[in-house]
Amino acid sequence: MRTRLLPALALAAALLALPAGCGRTDDPPAAAAPPASPAPAEPEPGATESAPSAAPPDACALVSRAEAQRLAGTPVDAAVPVRESCTYTAPVTGPTAQVEVYVGDGAKKYLDIERELGHEVRPLAGVGDEAHLTAEAFFIRKGDVWVAVRLMRLNDPQENREPLRSLARTVAGRM
Repeated sequence: MRTRLLPALALAAALLALPAGCGRTDDPPAAAAPPASPAPAEPEPGATESAPSAAPPDACALVSRAEAQRLAGTPVDAAVPVRESCTYTAPVTGPTAQVEVYVGDGAKKYLDIERELGHEVRPLAGVGDEAHLTAEAFFIRKGDVWVAVRLMRLNDPQENREPLRSLARTVAGRM
């Protein structure tokens, strides 16, 4: 048995060592010259520069932890920001609840999906440039910026409309 094992181990070791040596040379790679950067273009006479677009608002700054707790009806953990979103989640020991805040294209896409699915989307008058309310979320557009806030709870969604409507007015004031 030992005589069969030794050749098999030697073959395995040789096969593992082969890829490490393939394609290797002792010459160091040639240093590549950095690409030449083109000279900045001179603006044409009479051309106007467009103003840089303002940075979108911070999702976690739009809804505070205290506001998320009031909306959820239960304590929530600290905010978890990810790109243009912010999530407040109830502790695993408490009732199920989560508040999600989205800023930008994702917020608008969420509204579009709600409409495509045939969910009831009501206009929310007097909030931002455009605003809508569903049983579990609100959507606000101010200028070119969209914000969506979604509430997940295990309750009758009709109970959430007024708290969502109230928070929508607050969020619109921060945009």
